[in-house]
Formats: sequence, structure tokens, C-alpha cells
Amino acid sequence: MKKSRIMVAVLSAALIPFTLFAGGKKEAAAGSQTTKKEIVFWNIGMENPDRGIMEGAVNTFNGESSDYAITNVPIQNDSYKQKLVIAMSSKECPDMYTSWTGGPMIEYIKSGYAQPLDSLYNSSELPGRLMKAAIAQATYQGKLYAIPVLNVAIAGIFYNKEMFAKYNLTVPKTLSELEKDCDVLVKNGIVPFALANRSKWTGSMYFVSLATRKGGLEPFAKAVAGTGSFTDDCFIYAGQKIQEWVKKGYFPEGVNSLSEDDGQSRQLMYQGKAAMLLCGSWYVGNFKNDSEEFYKKIGWFSFPAIDGSSVDSSIQIGTLGDQFISFSCTGDKLKAAFQCVTHYSDPDMVKKMVAAGKIPPVQGVDSMITDPVVKSILAAANNASAVQLWYDQYLPPAVAQTHLDTCQELFGLTMTPQQAAEKFQASMVQYNSQK
Repeated sequence: MKKSRIMVAVLSAALIPFTLFAGGKKEAAAGSQTTKKEIVFWNIGMENPDRGIMEGAVNTFNGESSDYAITNVPIQNDSYKQKLVIAMSSKECPDMYTSWTGGPMIEYIKSGYAQPLDSLYNSSELPGRLMKAAIAQATYQGKLYAIPVLNVAIAGIFYNKEMFAKYNLTVPKTLSELEKDCDVLVKNGIVPFALANRSKWTGSMYFVSLATRKGGLEPFAKAVAGTGSFTDDCFIYAGQKIQEWVKKGYFPEGVNSLSEDDGQSRQLMYQGKAAMLLCGSWYVGNFKNDSEEFYKKIGWFSFPAIDGSSVDSSIQIGTLGDQFISFSCTGDKLKAAFQCVTHYSDPDMVKKMVAAGKIPPVQGVDSMITDPVVKSILAAANNASAVQLWYDQYLPPAVAQTHLDTCQELFGLTMTPQQAAEKFQASMVQYNSQK
């Protein structure tokens, strides 16, 4: 990752007040060991391989001699952020929890629910294990507030190699080539892109990929800073292209009602109804866990360049860590929770992650990768001139929600690209005026 740099948000906003959440530590305490003090750990590892990975370090720690035992609490991805904010608002924040860094992490820090970790980190084995770029992503104002644990994750397009061969399609290098492939698929009754957009963040990947390939990093950075605007041509272009693709049948019917958390997008792939799927590289693990046999049909390519554009197409969208663990506890409890997290980079755990299709954010991971799909993903990440953090993670939560909502409207053809851009911009202006 020597060439890569991470755009880390320096944004903050007041936490939105929510109704008290009945879950949290009391709910998580069910089944915990009564002879030890409890540490509650929230994460989104609902399905394997992520669940097994998250539970692995917890089980290792719980098997050690300690005054503490960790209760693992997996939560559905779609509701996770809201539940976490509600828990914080009601002073029921879990002792340790995962996030994606960016704007939300800074809010957690400013609200007092993330502890600085520099002393624990520097006295541990982690500096010699973890990627420096991943640590940089979890650093705010010179202090470390989270530990990257799960995956180097970038957006890209998974495709069915057998289907491509059947219809004489080639891996596209440009957007026009991608569209030609899509047109052939549509003519043959195949949905080009499997997409379940009820979650909204899945559709955001198309918007971010198109806007970044059209305008690069600068328009987004300027719009966030208030020196530019989300009505810039690249954002209008992204909205126009999405709606053009919707009208041409590139996405499944009822795309905004399909659930990613229920696996409805990849079911379209398994059923032979769709040929491609744009998502984060963690999808390697999803495919492998569901069906090793089907996974043999899968190839991967980076989102294509826009024809005639001078924008650097090596830029990737994603994160170097995917899930970062922060801590809302102090003293001996913090030391114990931190010790648990060190087990995610234990050599045996790293091997298990690699076997599951992950790219753990550890030094020297390149030499451990043999899977051809994962090698392609890692090469794209290594060759990236920059890695843009997902928009919905970079932005402060209120603006991120506007972005997600307007993206879904674009896919539903219920808002024009200009209207979506203006609403996005108005949300950003309102946020900046209140800082």
C-alpha cells in the first residue's frame, strides 16, 4: 500500500437525539460469565466468514486467564449505525464496537465514546503487524482511536466468467465497453448488475464510482470543504448515468425494494439471472462461504475509466481495514478489551482471514495471497494513487444520509440528477453553516 493515501474526514456534528434504546449492555449481558466482569462488544459480523472471524479473537481472549469475559453481540448492518448512536445517546454505549472511521468516528470521539489508544498501541506488538496506512485512517488530530481488524476493502465489479464466455464478452477497460457488454446481456434476458438497494449504500457505490471516474478526488473534497459544490458536473453525470442505466434495464426490477442483508443481490448471481455485481471486495468471503463451486466462476475487475477522461483511473474507493474497533471504557477494562483486539492480527487468525478471502490489514499480506481474484483486488489497491473513503463514511452522518437518500431516489427515477445534487449540496451547506 506504499502508493496509497487515505482521505480521512476531519468532520464532526452533534449527535442526533434518539429515543432510548432498550438494548446495549443489559441486553448483551445475557449468557455472560458470572464469575468475570463483562466487556460488551458490538459488531456487524452476522454471517460467516465475518462472524467466525469476530468470534475467533473473542473466544481466544475468553480462554485466557483474565478478570474479564467478552460478550460478542453481532448486529444487522442496516440498523447498526442507528442502534449505536441510540445507545450512545442513552449512555448505553458498548465497551467496544466496530465502525468505518471517517465522519462518524469523529463524532464518537467528540462525544466521549472513543478512547485514545496510543499508549496501549505503542506498547503492544501491533506497530510491527498492522499497515501504517490503515492506522493513519484511524487517527484523528494526531491520536489513534481505533484498531483496523478485518479487511482491505475496495469497490470493484465481480462477474460470472462462464456467462461472459457464453456471450463473447470481454473484461471492459472503459465505460463504453462496459455498456456494450451490458447491452448484449440485456438482449439475452440477463440483468447486467445484481443490485439490492433497499440499504441505499449499495447504490451509493455506483454513484461514487461514476463521480470519481468522471471528476477524480478534487470535486468531492471541495464540496465537503465548502469551496466547491455537489452540483459539480461529475455528480450530475453520475446521477444521469445511473438513471440512463435504470431505463436501459441494467438493474433488476424493484431494485430499491431488494435487501442486501438478505442476500438478494447475490441470489440473482447464483440463479444465473445477473452477470455482474459491484460491491466491496469483502464479497469474496460471501461468495466463498455460500458456494466454493460457484466462486470458481467469479472474476473481478476495477471500475472502468470513462472514455476520453484524463482522471487517474487507478484511484480506488474503499477503506484499509473495513471494520475498525474503538473503545468506550477505561482502566483495566480498556486494557483487557485492547488485548482481545490484538488477537485479530495473530498469525493463525491472519491465515484464517486469508483463507476466507479477506485481505487483512497487516504488513506483508501480499506474500500470503494465492487466490487469483484476491490477488487482482490487492494489485488494484497496491497500484492506487489514492483511496477515497466511501462517501457515506467520509461525510458527517446527516449529510451522508442525504447522499444515501438521494441516491435511492435516482435509482427509483423519483428525483432528477439536478434535484438530487441540489438537495445533497443544501445538506452540506447547512452542515458547514452550523460548524
